[in-house]
Amino acid sequence: MEENTDFRLLLNGKFILTARSLNSFQPGCISLSDPQRTWLSVGLMDTIVAEYYDPRHESSNYLLGYTELEVGFASLKKVTDVPLDQDDLEARFLDQFDGQFLTVGQKIIMDYKSLLLSFVVKACDVVPVMLEDKTVTKDKGKLNSKTHITFFKDAKSILKLKGSAKRPATNSIVGPNFKFENMGIGGLDKEFSQLFRRAFASRVFPPDVIQDMGIQHVKGILLYGPPGTGKTLIARQIGKMLNAREPKIINGPEVLNKFVGQSEENIRKLFADAEKEYKEKGDESGLHIIIFDELDAVCKQRGSGAGGGTGVGDSVVNQLLSKLDGVEPLNNILLIGMTNRKDMIDDALLRPGRIEVQLEIMLPDEFGRQQILKIHLAKMVASKVLGDDVDVEDLAARTKNFSGAEIAGLVKSASSYALNRHIVVGTQAQIDDNLADIKVTYNDFNEALKEVKPAFGRADESLEKAAPHGIIHFAPHIQKILDRGNTQIASLKRAKKGTSVTSLLLYGPRGSGRTAMASRIAGESGFPFIKYVNAGDLLGMADAQKADYVKKAFTDAYRSPQSVIILDDIERIISWVRIGPLFSSGVVQTLMVQLSISPPTVSQLFLDFLAMVNVLKGHSLLIIGTTEERYALQQLDLVKYFTLKFEIPYITRYDELISFLRDDEAFGNDEAREDAVAELRERLGSRQLAVGVKQVIDAVDLAIATGGNTARGFAENLLGQVDVLGQGED
Repeated sequence: MEENTDFRLLLNGKFILTARSLNSFQPGCISLSDPQRTWLSVGLMDTIVAEYYDPRHESSNYLLGYTELEVGFASLKKVTDVPLDQDDLEARFLDQFDGQFLTVGQKIIMDYKSLLLSFVVKACDVVPVMLEDKTVTKDKGKLNSKTHITFFKDAKSILKLKGSAKRPATNSIVGPNFKFENMGIGGLDKEFSQLFRRAFASRVFPPDVIQDMGIQHVKGILLYGPPGTGKTLIARQIGKMLNAREPKIINGPEVLNKFVGQSEENIRKLFADAEKEYKEKGDESGLHIIIFDELDAVCKQRGSGAGGGTGVGDSVVNQLLSKLDGVEPLNNILLIGMTNRKDMIDDALLRPGRIEVQLEIMLPDEFGRQQILKIHLAKMVASKVLGDDVDVEDLAARTKNFSGAEIAGLVKSASSYALNRHIVVGTQAQIDDNLADIKVTYNDFNEALKEVKPAFGRADESLEKAAPHGIIHFAPHIQKILDRGNTQIASLKRAKKGTSVTSLLLYGPRGSGRTAMASRIAGESGFPFIKYVNAGDLLGMADAQKADYVKKAFTDAYRSPQSVIILDDIERIISWVRIGPLFSSGVVQTLMVQLSISPPTVSQLFLDFLAMVNVLKGHSLLIIGTTEERYALQQLDLVKYFTLKFEIPYITRYDELISFLRDDEAFGNDEAREDAVAELRERLGSRQLAVGVKQVIDAVDLAIATGGNTARGFAENLLGQVDVLGQGED
């Protein structure tokens, strides 16, 4: 071979180098530089297998499309603190090594402006010559003028790299073909857009641009809200938009361990990979995402006793705080936490620099419900299984306060009705011969809506129990109170911006129909969220638990555009006892706070977000309280917090009693009713009538059950229930 002729050698069957023949060099020997010997793992006197590289080798058909090079100073005597321009460095590297084969792990020395630089090949993506629209990951490829090079700083080197506006971030995390609509998240477009803006947008730009702005990336995001609204779905789908590492997903309870120190060690392991890469690549490091489901399970308020009194919960919180924003902060991590109970999480975690972005994932609006329904019905539409009579817009309008998970459950329920039509039940269940004709119809959805109810919906069952006999208009004050209630509701519905709140207090003796009236006003409001709170819900709870229950009822109400809360028998909710008197001060204080402050103050971040994305034009809340102890509530200063107060009195007039009985089928005609009232009047004598509507209903039912003279039985049964209010006839 002629002297000074360049050719390629394949060393030890896998390393490709360009060599030059020198006649003065001893035959059978090859000279390698120190970096090359280190890369090949051979010594000065080791035997090495060298053969001419066959250009017909498969690797010769692959051009290097992309490579990652770790760069540092090769000599400590020639260094500079001036950042090296990556664009110029790439151009000089390509010019000097054009046509050379690069292999992962290969070490290269290059002179750059009188500086001796050391490069290590970290990754190779090659483009097959015959298939230039594809890239594959291989261990070697041929450098060419179109190869894109990403430089990473050697963690041990003092070298600095300078980016440029035209060079995208080396740790760009968003895939080139990413589209929001492909994520399968319905009704959360605005929330996800905000999440992207706060957490990911800054990471698309080169580190130099972010450094020039003097800002740091967001390290933590908290997604909170009602169950089933899509918090976990958002976190799970984030992996689809990433052009980087697979997110680490962990459930909160999995962190806790019975062995001392193991829980803290579990936290440290989550951050180990990010710490290692950050030490090596600094701000050029890729993003490490940790998805933490049920964050409240391990990050409760310190000092609350979480961890069974052992202090494990406090130690876990401390460990997480140090990793997010400690003495050696990491800028290549993003912690995404999810919880239904934001109030339980330690406040130190939620400050800026840690989990600083708190995004409430709320119930979808009507347009969002349409999106969710279309996602869940997409396969039915594609396979022509969905009936032509199914109207998605109508279903979206009928599913107020449904979460995404509940809409998915509705679709499953409707599908079950369609499947059930094609099951032949005999000795064993069999499928009929008309399976090809299976259709999920609108009637299937009608049936499904009867059994799938939203968790944050109307308490229709409680309303029916509160007024089993409906409202009987036996006196003018009944319609007057209902009209005033409807007027307040109409006023709330007209609220277009901000939040409108009004409250009604219905007071009167027990059995007068206070609860039935409250239920009728709430039921006729048409509001999608109605929460019924009574003393029975609080049985067995401590005072603190009762206060939390009442507070949660209001918090849930704020999540719906239009809401009603019924506080039935307030004196029993606050555990009022005449002897003493005794009451639950914690519950009283909670009611005072919730009744006296407006929802914007209680949930300002949430309402500001709603206004920003223009999801909610107006929020309406109607609070209806009932009590038979108005004097007690006055003593506790609770009455003044209600906007309107209405008295629901006993039936004290005999003509009112006759009017009331007119709606009862027990007395077939006016003569029978008049006989019953006359019998009662005779037995009362000079005592004044004072009886509640519930007592009248019970007396009629008992008279029918015992048989005999209905009029006499009614009078006898009612006589023992009336209150003596004074002397004289009505």
